[in-house]
Amino acid sequence: MFVDSHCHIDFEDLAAQGEVLFERMAAAQVSHAVCIGVSLENFPRVLALAESHANVFASVGVHPEHSEGEDPDVARLLELAAHPKVIAIGETGLDYYWHKDQPEWQRERFRTHIRAARECGKPLVIHTRDSAADVLRLMREENAGEVGGVMHCFTETLEVAQAAIEQGFYISFSGIVTFKSANQLKEVAAAIPLEHILIETDSPYLAPVPYRGKLNEPSYVPHVAVEVARLRGISVEEVAAATTANFFRLFRHALA
Repeated sequence: MFVDSHCHIDFEDLAAQGEVLFERMAAAQVSHAVCIGVSLENFPRVLALAESHANVFASVGVHPEHSEGEDPDVARLLELAAHPKVIAIGETGLDYYWHKDQPEWQRERFRTHIRAARECGKPLVIHTRDSAADVLRLMREENAGEVGGVMHCFTETLEVAQAAIEQGFYISFSGIVTFKSANQLKEVAAAIPLEHILIETDSPYLAPVPYRGKLNEPSYVPHVAVEVARLRGISVEEVAAATTANFFRLFRHALA
């Protein structure tokens, strides 16, 4: 069985498919998925999906690209994270690609998420783009390693991966690892310890080969596992077993 550790099935194109989406998940042997919150305004629909499907969990947070709407404090995040189907804080982190000029508000928001995660004891889901040095620095300064988490949709260097792993974090690979041009990422997937790897779709984005350019969905996550297995010279079954075990080790509240 496989687990999609990061998807956005509340987004319109996927939500409109209803139960057919979950039937395809089951057919692909994808046992669980985490629907990731990106704003407090969309959190109710994320939580509704988790509440209505036993094999779907939720996270709560405000994405670093989200510059409008409610900007939470620690108390607000803790209030929402108290729900038993919420297993993580995030998506949080830093994105300097879209916000180059005034990133300080992002850094303060990231600190808020880390503090909330430490207080509620739930791991972090971290996004980083053109910001790895600051992400790792803030993780260290705020003691994010106390709760750990995942560097989602990882596209950074082996050195960044190793630095995150040293803080107790997992590295999650998306469909990008299947792209022919992703040579650096393939090297990371082959090199880091299997016990620190997760897989994801980040759907509806970044569909893996052979679906690249199409709408992504959780049932495609086995294709990520196939590529990780190929790169490491091991069986897909071994990758499936390890990444599923890693998922439940990290997201321990999913077992509650």
